[in-house]
Amino acid sequence: MRLTAFITGGSQGIGRGIARVLSDAGYDIAFTYNRNKVEAETLQAEIVAKGCRSFYYQASFHLPHVAEEVTAKALADLGSIDLLVCNAGVFRYNDILNLEGEYMDFMYNLSYRSYMLCSKVAAGDMVARGAKGNIIFISSTRGFRAYPDDAVYGSMKAALNRAVESMALDLAPRGIRVNSIAPGATATRGNFTLEELTGGYADGIPLKRKGTPDEIGALVRYVASDEAAYMTGNTIKLDGGLILPGMPEPEGDADLYGVPKNLEGA
Repeated sequence: MRLTAFITGGSQGIGRGIARVLSDAGYDIAFTYNRNKVEAETLQAEIVAKGCRSFYYQASFHLPHVAEEVTAKALADLGSIDLLVCNAGVFRYNDILNLEGEYMDFMYNLSYRSYMLCSKVAAGDMVARGAKGNIIFISSTRGFRAYPDDAVYGSMKAALNRAVESMALDLAPRGIRVNSIAPGATATRGNFTLEELTGGYADGIPLKRKGTPDEIGALVRYVASDEAAYMTGNTIKLDGGLILPGMPEPEGDADLYGVPKNLEGA
């Protein structure tokens, strides 16, 4: 039986890369888009050309009831949801001194609440069928590292990373695995040539380039596969080493804490 996947925010960027990779693996795919219907139509055509079924829906996840309703629609069209990938979201900086409640509500509903409610519907289907399904959240390395003007977006991503841990405990007895993938700097437009992935701020990444949506898609495919059957409750960074460097060590013979760098036996 062909596997099925529902991807939120699937028409462009990271979501589109995930849809491409999963359809290459033979998944039937339903996905949502926000504004650009043409992108949704072209992705659907690409998936169908591979011999897979595909459905798409307009969804504004910051609105009440949308998350549950569109997931139920995907379930009805696909017949089942074996893999849920929650990816919908938008990155926005915020200035804490000018923070507005409407912005907070928008980000919470879009980037956290919708993930939880889509999961409720998809997990309910998996449990009803006795299926050993998968739920994967697309988070961000901003959920691990603090940046200026990022108190809201970053905290939503940190919340997702924490949520998958409890969800994994809740659903493990049912054979359902829940994990999160935290991308770093990722190119979302273009042909993803090496020239497009390098230069500029990418020079500060240890691997000296940005990632691609298809690389994130490949990790989603692996995490959802039987090869990763012992993995649940994890958040996996995919960032080229972006957040590994810490504060540079000072010059001289002592480290940041004043401890000599070359102690015998250290």
